[in-house]
Amino acid sequence: MTRIQYQECIDACIKTMNACNYSYVSSLKEYHLEELRESIRLDRECADICSFAIQAMTRRSPFVVQILRLCADICEACADESSKHVHRHCRSCIEACRECAEACRMISETVEVYA
Repeated sequence: MTRIQYQECIDACIKTMNACNYSYVSSLKEYHLEELRESIRLDRECADICSFAIQAMTRRSPFVVQILRLCADICEACADESSKHVHRHCRSCIEACRECAEACRMISETVEVYA
C-alpha cells in the first residue's frame, strides 16, 4: 500500500493524537485528578500509539498490521475510559478514538489481504 492509500487512517490517527493530547492536558487542570487518573494514562498511551502508527504507515513498516491492530485496541480502551467522564475534552477524545479504531481495523484488514 502507498501513503495515499493510508491517508484516511493517517488523518484519523493525527486527529486522535491531537484530541488525546488536548484531553490529557485539560484533565491535568481538573480538580479531581484521582477520578481522571486512568483516563489521563490512556490519553498518553493513545496519543503515543497513534504517533507510532503514523510513522509505521509512512515508512511502510513490515509490522504495520500488528501496529494498527494495537492502535485500534488502545483507541477503543481510551474511548471506553473517557466515556466514564462528562468533560467536553473527553467527548472529543471519544469520537476521535472510535473513528481511529475503525480506520485502523479497516486498513489492517486490507493490508493483510494484500500481504
